[in-house]
Parts: sequence; structure tokens; C-alpha cells
Amino acid sequence: MRAINLNGFGGPEVMEWAEAPDPHPGHGEVLIEVVAAGVNRADLLQRQGFYPPPAGASTIMGLECSGVIAAVGDGVREWQAGDRVCALLSGGGYAERVVVPATQVLPVPEGLDLAAAAGLPEVAATVWSNLVMTAGLRAGQLLLIHGGGSGIGTHAIQVATHLGARVAVTAGSQEKLARCKELGASVLINYREDDFVAAVRAESDGRGADVILDVIGAAYLARNVDALAPRGHLVVIGMQGGATAELNLAALLGKWGSIHATNVRNRPVTGPGSKAEIITELTRHLWPLIADGTIAPIIDAELPITDAAEAHRILDSSANVGKVILSIRSDN
Repeated sequence: MRAINLNGFGGPEVMEWAEAPDPHPGHGEVLIEVVAAGVNRADLLQRQGFYPPPAGASTIMGLECSGVIAAVGDGVREWQAGDRVCALLSGGGYAERVVVPATQVLPVPEGLDLAAAAGLPEVAATVWSNLVMTAGLRAGQLLLIHGGGSGIGTHAIQVATHLGARVAVTAGSQEKLARCKELGASVLINYREDDFVAAVRAESDGRGADVILDVIGAAYLARNVDALAPRGHLVVIGMQGGATAELNLAALLGKWGSIHATNVRNRPVTGPGSKAEIITELTRHLWPLIADGTIAPIIDAELPITDAAEAHRILDSSANVGKVILSIRSDN
């Protein structure tokens, strides 16, 4: 098969569409003929040599894909060849074929094409596992989302709004904030011009945000704690602003606050807190909302896999609102 291979680590130019070994499904796995793959910031980090795949995972980039099942391994009963699916991956999505545990496969929601479905598994798993399963977001609470225009952000706005939460977002342009408003955000903060701590406090009678979903990390840690409501949950899912910062424990203790630092890629395949558990939750609770149009994948751009370097440049520049998708073969 062909796949995006890395000729070393560095900028987008190190990626090459070239021959790669064919994968074969083992026990409990399925083989997917990939139609499209979603692009995530984790891919950018892997390309630069900062985010190696878990032990045993494919070294090819790509944490989510859509396509058609070509074969199933021993022990797989719930899927069969010909099923149209999308999947949460530990790697391997930037390729013509990928193998994945059957427990990480999802049906393509009714009414959705395969290209759009490729942008769902990673954001859906990240948002649902963190906002619902970890932070327990519920109706009436205030959620602050950093990077509201991102793939994660645009999905999180919709999920939180459906749950009845009030949504505040940060973004770097009025155009991005306008799109966030269309999706359901009601507190719009331009981080280039406004102090998000002051804005959140002003919109909550000084109380702060009950849940904060943060992709920035170290650079925002102290201010996130300041913006947190009593008994609030800060969920850190990225390190765009660095990995190391001092934590004011007195401020956190004074609020009875919690900080959670999580990712999806390194979770176990099965068991408590696993990828399989998240997929079960998505299938039961989120997929019906996507099928009926309550929540929609937001796609900024769809590019052929041979333009993977340009797709990475779009994310590198934060020019996107929603997901960037790589098309690998025709949707048939």
C-alpha cells in the first residue's frame, strides 16, 4: 500500500506519499480500506519528533479515519467486510489501509458521508471523555473552551450546548468568534484583545467557569486556576503554550478545584477509562445526536493525501475553523 512516510523529523516537507508495508488484522482487529483521515495537532507533534506513537502502534501518522472494512480478524463478530465505518486509531490513518481493534470502530452516522465522518472519532472521543466522563459537565454550568474555532472547540461547543451548559470561548479573531456564536457559544473572548479571566468572571457574577477545556497548557495554567469556579474542573488536553509551569496550590485548594490532564491516544484498548469504554459511550449517547443533525462535524478543508503538507501548514498557522480532512480514495 501507500502511506505518508516521514523522511526524518521537522516541517511539513518531511512527509512523503510512498510505499509502506501492508497491515493485516490480528485477533479482535479489522482491516479498513481508508477513504479519508482527519488531521490533528498530535500529528504535527509526531511529525516534529515530539509525540511518538504508543508501543506496538503504527508509526504512520493519523489518529482517526473513515472507510470500508476489507477484512476482519479472528473473534470479530460485530463487523463484517463491506461495512462503512470510522475509527479511533493510535496511528496509521494517513494510509490506504489500516488495522484497528474492533472495539475502536464506529458506524458512519446515518446521513453523513465518509469524508465528514473521518473528522469525528478523535474530537468526539476527546470531548465526550473529558467534558462528560471526566468533568461531569451538566445543564446550567459555565464551560470555558480555549481554542473555540478548532476541531475540538467547534465540537465541544455543540456538545455542551446540547447538554444545557452555557459556553464561553477564546479565539484569535472576530471571524472565528462569529462562527463559535453560530454553533452556540454565548460568551465570546478575543484572547488577543481581552483578559479571559476578567471576561469569565464578569459573565458569571464573579464565580468563574465550572469547567475549563484547555489546549494551551503551561502558559494558561495560573490564569485558568484564577478563572475556575468553586469546585470547578480544569481539563488540560494540550500543551500549545508549553509543558512546565508553577501551580499555585493555595489558589486551587481555596476553590476545592480539580485539574485533570488527559489524552486519548495512550489509553488502554479495553478496561476502565479505555478507548473501548469511550467508544461505547459515543455509540450510545452521541452518535444518535449526529445522525439527527443536532451535532454536526465542522469541516474547514478537504485536501488530497498528496497535499498532506499543506494540511499541516493550515493547522500550524491556526487558520482553520473546524477539521481539516485528507482524502485518500474516492468514497464509493
